[in-house]
Amino acid sequence: MSESGPVLVLRDAAFRHPGGAGVAGLRLSVAPGEAVAVIGPNGAGKSTLLRGILGLVPLVGGSMRVGGSEHAPDGMVGFLPQSSDLDPDFPISLEQVVMQGRYRRLGLLRWPGRRDREVVRRALETVGLADRARLRFGELSGGQRQRGMLARALASEPVLLLLDEPFNGLDQANRDALIETIRTLKRRGVAIVVSTHDLELARQVCDTVLLLNGGQVGCGPVDDVLTLENVQECFEGVGVEIDEHTVVVPGHEGH
Repeated sequence: MSESGPVLVLRDAAFRHPGGAGVAGLRLSVAPGEAVAVIGPNGAGKSTLLRGILGLVPLVGGSMRVGGSEHAPDGMVGFLPQSSDLDPDFPISLEQVVMQGRYRRLGLLRWPGRRDREVVRRALETVGLADRARLRFGELSGGQRQRGMLARALASEPVLLLLDEPFNGLDQANRDALIETIRTLKRRGVAIVVSTHDLELARQVCDTVLLLNGGQVGCGPVDDVLTLENVQECFEGVGVEIDEHTVVVPGHEGH
């Protein structure tokens, strides 16, 4: 992949869980430093798409290339899931949690070195939590834990970052911090794909919008695609409240 080439390319891509739901007809190209908002109702295939990019859901049609390869090299793609897989009561520091993001690069036989500690420090600085590094993970607020998990994803030094509903339940302070983190990563050339119901977030930090409902409803520049008419078409029959700022979905907090 050249510095100017796309990080992710989907050509009529289809992903499907074995025996389950899927998503098809995806056409998307994501450049370094570009942020794409994936918007659609629950069950539309947003998480399936992200996990398909990770290789966790099979590609059953079309093609996908990540960094010019059919399969993303280790560490190239970072992922922040909807919910943390860490027990907040487990006695581990934030710094140790973020170091877990280096494990694939470390392998089984090498201890973290100076470079690994520097990458972890920088990841914590990026999410604004450097001063919390030695605190026990469970002592952090929910929003700080979410940002800590993002730092763990950044510790692998990805060129593509996938965020699955990262703003759910965040207070304003943590929401603002996460927005600023996304802007910082874009300036560094990291490509970002984020699933969200927050239309205002998409307008603030994203360049491209992919409207999804089992297939691709629309894709293109934010100002062209993220219209109230297009969003209403994407969510037609779902029974949600839609305005120019957000899609209010039961179980999700709007902003």
